[in-house]
Amino acid sequence: MKTLIRLSITALLFTACNTSNERADAYGNFEAIETVVSSEVNGKILKLIINEGQNLKKGDVIGLIDTTQLSLKKQQVIAQKKAVSTKTNSILSQIDVIKEQKKKLVFEKERINNLLKDGAATQKQLDDINSQTDVLDKQIESIKVQNSTVFNELKAMEKQIEQIDDQINISILKSPVTGTVLEKYVEQYEIAIMGKPMYKIANLSKLELRVYISGDQLSKIKLGQEVSVLIDKNAKENKELKGKITWISEQSEFTPKIIQTKEERVNLVYAVKISVKNDGSLKIGMPGEVLLKPFTAK
Repeated sequence: MKTLIRLSITALLFTACNTSNERADAYGNFEAIETVVSSEVNGKILKLIINEGQNLKKGDVIGLIDTTQLSLKKQQVIAQKKAVSTKTNSILSQIDVIKEQKKKLVFEKERINNLLKDGAATQKQLDDINSQTDVLDKQIESIKVQNSTVFNELKAMEKQIEQIDDQINISILKSPVTGTVLEKYVEQYEIAIMGKPMYKIANLSKLELRVYISGDQLSKIKLGQEVSVLIDKNAKENKELKGKITWISEQSEFTPKIIQTKEERVNLVYAVKISVKNDGSLKIGMPGEVLLKPFTAK
């Protein structure tokens, strides 16, 4: 009986040695940088060709919001601009007429100056010519001020057209980033509202494992350091992946509930992010473990 007990204990220890895993240095969950894409304009969604799980590249055209009202508004501003441009041409014509009048007065002034030298003209005649010339100069300046006002009005209209063109451009929906569509909030033919979310996208080619380490471990890590990341391969085995530390919190915080032992949960810890290349096995929210040692390919 004693022999049987000793054999059973030996077998149990042997099994324990074979199934024991190296204790992880930190625990956490995988996360990705998620981008919630919202509409930048109001209008009916005429086309939307995205589905949850679809992979998109930055700049891919994925839809179109109705631009009819924007196009009509642009045509209206263009028509107004043409009408104002006509005013400018009329003002410039007035200046040309006054300049011709002034040209004649200048010629007449020279003639009177010559006559005045010979005593054939009076000073009053010369003063009258100078007075008329001054009046014409003031008229030209006044018209130039009017033209400046009209010119500023034209510039304002040009800016309005640029704004409308920009709104038309952003009505063509394009993916702002490369990634996978996680959630879709609107459907084709619904009304898009400026600022209202349309879909959520995230780049899943690399995920970040957010873990928490104790103050004692802080001196053992640094930015850019390679570590081993473990995820569940099956009920008994782990899968090892290469990770790189990309961020270390500058402030400590209380340990979150995800830490496995009660002793560790009462300590202050530091948050750390570890970048891991996704081979397709990683999912957002999946738990992971970290060994503070370099990855060893098997």
